[in-house]
Amino acid sequence: MFSLRYKAQKTMILFAFLLVPLLLLATFSFYPALYLFWLSFTSWDGYSPAKAWVGLDNYKELFANRELLGVFSHNLYYLFGGIVQNVLALMFALLLNIKLKGRNAFRVILLLPYILNSVAIAYMFSYVYDAQFGSLNSLLTLLGMEHFITSWLGNKHMVNVSLAFISAWKYMGFNMVIYLGALQSIPSDLYEAARIDGASRSQSFRYITLPSIGPVLELSMLLTVSGALEVFDLPFIMTGGGPAGASETFVTKTVQTAFNFSNYGLASAMGVVLLLIVVTVITIQRKLILRGGNDR
Repeated sequence: MFSLRYKAQKTMILFAFLLVPLLLLATFSFYPALYLFWLSFTSWDGYSPAKAWVGLDNYKELFANRELLGVFSHNLYYLFGGIVQNVLALMFALLLNIKLKGRNAFRVILLLPYILNSVAIAYMFSYVYDAQFGSLNSLLTLLGMEHFITSWLGNKHMVNVSLAFISAWKYMGFNMVIYLGALQSIPSDLYEAARIDGASRSQSFRYITLPSIGPVLELSMLLTVSGALEVFDLPFIMTGGGPAGASETFVTKTVQTAFNFSNYGLASAMGVVLLLIVVTVITIQRKLILRGGNDR
């Protein structure tokens, strides 16, 4: 009898602990996602009670408008910057994983950009990239490299490179800490055995380090790809999508469609398409690129 009461109490406690997070998940994740999906089949201006059903018209307009889908080319800059950032983060993690004087201070310095607020970083780099009084152009002048001076946020060929650099600078320290934790979890006995067998450092890195941190590399690349597809804050704050739409991303275009043009139906369809693209890209990345089609 006592055993049955104990099992019942255990079940009730587990249910009670799960109920709150499940309700929060349903309220703030599942319901908004379903509501977004439903809105994508309607025509709504954002404030009137009427939401006219238009079926697939929003999706037809989206795929027929090259301008809406063409902004994905701007996201490629952030993807390339994210890949470079991951390589640099791994290099710094390898360097700071050895016995190096002041390595804790270097770790803190590299992690600081990630701790800073994104809006503060955007305003800070707005002064750095200022065409007339920016510190970057002043530094180039001081170094006698005036031919490199340009309007970093006003030049359509440089604006996305400039913004992608900020993103890479901000998140490199975060990835470095993740890689550092993964490196420190590798047993030192493996490296000692490899040295006894005559393995070089490059061979130890290839056959011990990389396979050991493979899951962490996969996670970082998943975050990099999804983050590159969902870039919003930097172009929205620093350039507003300019000059002449050269720095618009798919998310900034979605926000503009909803709030500037009051077309919430089309914006919802754009959100659904972005969600499907992110899920598809991540699935391909996991199954074909990173895992070679086989689970570890």
